[in-house]
Parts: sequence; structure tokens; C-alpha cells
Amino acid sequence: MARLEIKKTYKIYIGGKFPRTESGRFYNPKGIDVNVCKSSRKDFRNAVVVARAAQPAWAGRSAYNRAQILYRIAEIMEGRRAQFISELELQGSSKKQADEEVNATIDRWVYYAGWCDKYQQIFSSVNPVASNHFNFSVLEPMGVVAATAPEESSLLGISTIIATAIAGGNSLIAIASESKPLCSVTLAEVLNDSDVPGGVVNILTGNKDELLPHIVQHMDVNALVYCGSDKKVIIDLKEKSADNLKRIAHYSTDAILSDSGESPYFIKTLNEVKTTWHPIEKVGAVGSSY
Repeated sequence: MARLEIKKTYKIYIGGKFPRTESGRFYNPKGIDVNVCKSSRKDFRNAVVVARAAQPAWAGRSAYNRAQILYRIAEIMEGRRAQFISELELQGSSKKQADEEVNATIDRWVYYAGWCDKYQQIFSSVNPVASNHFNFSVLEPMGVVAATAPEESSLLGISTIIATAIAGGNSLIAIASESKPLCSVTLAEVLNDSDVPGGVVNILTGNKDELLPHIVQHMDVNALVYCGSDKKVIIDLKEKSADNLKRIAHYSTDAILSDSGESPYFIKTLNEVKTTWHPIEKVGAVGSSY
């Protein structure tokens, strides 16, 4: 008898687990005979809860440790490159295109691993002041970030937005490409096998237009990254974010998917500047202090 192939069910990734969408809805990406979860508002709210709980401990880790973890992600992806290439081909890429995208993605994880313990030195400063104080400006993570992956990319786009967010100490809810979601779920499996704590990265699949209004109005999301070119959507997100002072960042697809996607400024965008004043107590003669 012919063996029946066991087809993979592409679930969402929330809190280090792989639940099915609470709505029970699924969809089939065009031309692909697989079931993919169609995430709901409740799925997003659940993801925000675990992302908020996980963020302080992740931000509290040493920059060197975060670098180690991002590099570990690249290592695991290297070992599973055949699976990623197969899924990219299933979604319409040629063998050459798939191989190039996997190579670029692995290299990008390594690139941002290298910046984890260096971006503070680039963007922090000791500021001159006209009083007896030390004045320091350093970067701190925004907190909980939501982001939409570029629709044109299954792997490189979502990897870039995840790497830039977590390299700077944020936790993240990423909305995968709706038409090319397969690699995003497999990436979640890689993250789950790495040392990324559960809840730091959460990945949802489904319809962006359905989820974006809930994301931009959610009071416990500190920043939203929109990867796309629809100017009406960008204007709408900026207007609706005014009530909760959510930071809106717009990344062009070309920037994310080209070599321009490698820049420490993507980490800086999802950080805030904190300035600290520390008094200097003068001791003894004029000019001596500690």
C-alpha cells in the first residue's frame, strides 16, 4: 500500500508554544495545499500578555548573551537550510532564489548578533554640562514591539524585523507574510530550539488588514513597525496611534530586503534615549572631585 504523507500544520507561535488560532480559522495560501492559521484579535492580545511578561528579563540580559543567542539562531538555521529552501520553492522561488534568500537570512542573523554589544557604544554619549554633574545618555528598549513582515518575503523580511527588535532588548509580536507564511512558522521552530526565552518572540499568521487596527490601538504595545508601501495605511496608523503615543516606524520593503537592511540604526529606532544626571561632590581644593 502507498504510504500517506503526513502534511505539516502551520500553527502560530505564542509564549514559546505552538497553539492553533483560538478562532479555529485557517486559510490556504494561493497555490499551496497546506493549512495556515488565520490569527484573531484574541491571539494578538494573548501574544502581547506573554511579550510584556518576558521583556524585562530579556532586556536585563547582558548584551554579550543576547549576541550569543542570535548567533545560535544562525547556527540552527544553517542546519535546517534544506527545509527552508524547500518551503521557499513551494511558495514560488526558484532554487537559486531560495538558496540566496536563506544565505542572506543566516548572514543577517550573524550581522545583528555582532551589533548586540556594540550599538550602545555608538549611540550613547557623555554630555557636556555647565554644572557639577556627570550627564549620560544611553539607549533603552521601547518594550513590546509589534511588526508586520514584508509581504514579498517569506524569510529574510521577518528575520530582519525580529533580529533588530530583540537585539536591542525588546520583545516582539511579528505578523508574517500572508501570501508566503511557511518559512515564518519554521523560523518559529528554530527560535523555539534556540535559547530565546518563550514570549520574547511571538509569530502570528493571517490577514494584516484585519489585525492592524487592533495592534495600533492596543494600549500595551509601545511601538509598531509597518513594512509596506500603502500610504493610506501609514497615515491611518499614525493618526490612530496618537491616543496612546505609540511609536510608528515605517520600513520600506526595498530597504529591508536589500543590503540596506543591515544597519544599527534599525536597532536604534526601537530604543529610547534615557539621560541621567549624577551630581559630583567636590572634595578639598578647587578642581578635585570624584
